[in-house]
Amino acid sequence: MFQYCTDPSILSQFKWFSCYLTSGKHISFYLSFLIVISLICITAPISLFFGFCGSLASRSSFILLKYTGLLYTNIVRGIPDIVFFLFIPITIDQILEYSRHKIMCPEITESVWRGTDFLVCSAAKLPLNSDPQWIHSTYSFLLAILSFSIVFGAFASNTISGAINAVPKSQIETARSFGMTNNQVYLKIIIPQMWLYALPGLSNLWMLLIKSTPLLFLLGINDIVYWAKEIGGSKTSIFKYPHPDWRV
Repeated sequence: MFQYCTDPSILSQFKWFSCYLTSGKHISFYLSFLIVISLICITAPISLFFGFCGSLASRSSFILLKYTGLLYTNIVRGIPDIVFFLFIPITIDQILEYSRHKIMCPEITESVWRGTDFLVCSAAKLPLNSDPQWIHSTYSFLLAILSFSIVFGAFASNTISGAINAVPKSQIETARSFGMTNNQVYLKIIIPQMWLYALPGLSNLWMLLIKSTPLLFLLGINDIVYWAKEIGGSKTSIFKYPHPDWRV
């Protein structure tokens, strides 16, 4: 970053730290913090939305909706995170590419599944091979947000369901005796009070979300753990000062 960093004589001086800490890998390491913080800040409200939807669906009187909510809450919570992040993003990606393949390349009748390979026409790729790197990175980031939101939405759904059940039944019965509809009971009695019981569980989910961010490497995102490994990993003799700019 600094002009004097190309001078090997500063290696024995304090200036060396300013050069070392502003090298390309360190800048990428600092930016990875922004990536992770952005992910958890975006994922948290989306997970909460999924949690509300799952909780309300599981309490619905409509049987199909009720069992959909129950299946989502119970099955997703039971899948190990690493298994989920390995297969679900790939599944979503293949569904999107397969749909685009059928729409954009209808003349190709051959199956896209050929042995262990999944092959679609080049126009159906997401993102396109010709797209710049930032589009590929953004696409992976969006898949990560969706995956994290689905997983932690299921946990939030279970937490919110427990909080709703903890609201005193006497207050709900009193509200109904005053002629409130079910929607009014939910909006004015249950939801405002359930936060008191939900916040401890949701705070635990926030901590779990932060601790799960190292799984981003499964989605091809260079997160904090990846760059820490790159910076702190041992180097062999081939990395010994091969040219004047020692930072490269």
